[in-house]
Amino acid sequence: MTIRIPRRALIALAALPLVAFSTIRAAFDLTGTWTFAVVTANGTGSPTVTLTQRGDTLTGPYASGRMGVIPLGGTVKDSTFTFAVNTTCGATLTFKGKIVDADHVQGDVDFGDQGGATFSGERKK
Repeated sequence: MTIRIPRRALIALAALPLVAFSTIRAAFDLTGTWTFAVVTANGTGSPTVTLTQRGDTLTGPYASGRMGVIPLGGTVKDSTFTFAVNTTCGATLTFKGKIVDADHVQGDVDFGDQGGATFSGERKK
């Protein structure tokens, strides 16, 4: 006994994983403007981070009252991300975080030999 499956059904089944994957990737798109709260032992900073995500690559400006506007670069993988900012005084700030939901992120910042901090971020609407 031979079972015949219509060609359209086979095509639909073959495409299903592609649709599911694109839906998952879209759920973690960090593109947009974010307000961060960087909490250190000396107080809290509030930089604005504007991210552009293309595939797994992050780029954009990091703007703070203390450091001005400087470029950032990083990556996204699943529900985690990392990006680095090279300051004008030669220090590198490395942000490593997780995506909490479509509009919230949180994680840790490494200031190199200057210690570290925690951060949270909220997407501006």
